[in-house]
Amino acid sequence: MASIALFHSVLGVRPGVLDAAERLRAAGHEVLVVDQYGGRVFDDYEEAGAYVDRVGFPALMQAAVDAVADLPDGFVVAGFSNGAGMAEYVATQRSCRGALLVAGALPLAVLGVDAWPAGVPVQVHHSEGDPKHAPEWLDAFAADVRRAPAPVEVFGYPGEGHLFTDPSLPAEYDGQATELFWSRALAFVGRT
Repeated sequence: MASIALFHSVLGVRPGVLDAAERLRAAGHEVLVVDQYGGRVFDDYEEAGAYVDRVGFPALMQAAVDAVADLPDGFVVAGFSNGAGMAEYVATQRSCRGALLVAGALPLAVLGVDAWPAGVPVQVHHSEGDPKHAPEWLDAFAADVRRAPAPVEVFGYPGEGHLFTDPSLPAEYDGQATELFWSRALAFVGRT
């Protein structure tokens, strides 16, 4: 059983995040859903992005670290999209045992971090046609992790949905990809 800090996407704690938490709990894990927006949820990426710009990425990164202050060392970080960046940052600031990133990965330099923690494994999942996917950023992050050294697995799924695991976003959701994602993600968390 793992303790997991789960970070939401730029849209906030939507049903897909709550579904993820329930799937992890059903597998026997303890899950802290970190709500960085105080209950605020968005339906529009542009509006959500403007909110993040107003708050500021540095403030959100600090809030992410503060939110996990009571978790004992050795937890797993997980995040969707913007939350993947928060999970990455937390993993560089705390002693974590793994990072599960969905629809997002940032080069460590973007976070103002010099190195990934040695030995901390990472699993990254994304849709191959995601218009928000930045392959060069994912490649740079994977290279950062390998330099640690640490293992990194990257999985691409057919489709174009950004938050492809969120059933409340029918234009993005892919049920088949979601089930494959969960088989891989739960195995990853179980062995970390």
